[in-house]
Amino acid sequence: MMEHNLFVLVDLLGTFAFAVSGALAAEQRRLDLFGVLAISYLTACGGGFVRDLCLGSLPPVAISDWRYLATAALAAGMAIWARPIIEHLKQPIVFFDALGLGFFAVIGAHKALLFGHNVEVAIILGMVTAVGGGVARDVMLNRVPIILEKEIYAVAALVGSATQVLGQLMEWSLAVTPWLGALVCVAIRLLSLRYSWRLPVVRRRDVAE
Repeated sequence: MMEHNLFVLVDLLGTFAFAVSGALAAEQRRLDLFGVLAISYLTACGGGFVRDLCLGSLPPVAISDWRYLATAALAAGMAIWARPIIEHLKQPIVFFDALGLGFFAVIGAHKALLFGHNVEVAIILGMVTAVGGGVARDVMLNRVPIILEKEIYAVAALVGSATQVLGQLMEWSLAVTPWLGALVCVAIRLLSLRYSWRLPVVRRRDVAE
């Protein structure tokens, strides 16, 4: 029971962080209140929807558990109300997005293992859970999804979910592994932005005629 409650807490923290990033992004596009709430919820729960559909966990927890909708609505409300405070952060959307990325990478990997899937599935679904909401947000707001840019994004989620999987396989304490996996993911994401780390770009070679 303690293990279950711990991962629900981590999942709700990820929901809150992504919902804030979604609300802030929607506000920048000057959407109305419903639009802000819709984008906030989609950002917070989009990755979890895909994960649960892949695992056959139906209905998805984002609609079967009222806490997820309530958390997303609360986060959106706080983002609107506390926007002057939040804007003191250098890049608030990026910061909250990174937090959500870390928490969801861990949750996706853990849930896949809980359903009896292998290491590869767990790591991939950890990444999908982490990046899914951000992709949905960017598509709805008519932006190029971050995952398709040169930034270190999906790779950070992969490393975070792999850390969670490794911890569970090595039987590390479950009181430590989710926080460690999330921290690794967030650190990679923020450090890559701070030091402009990029993945190699595939360059076109001109063929002589």
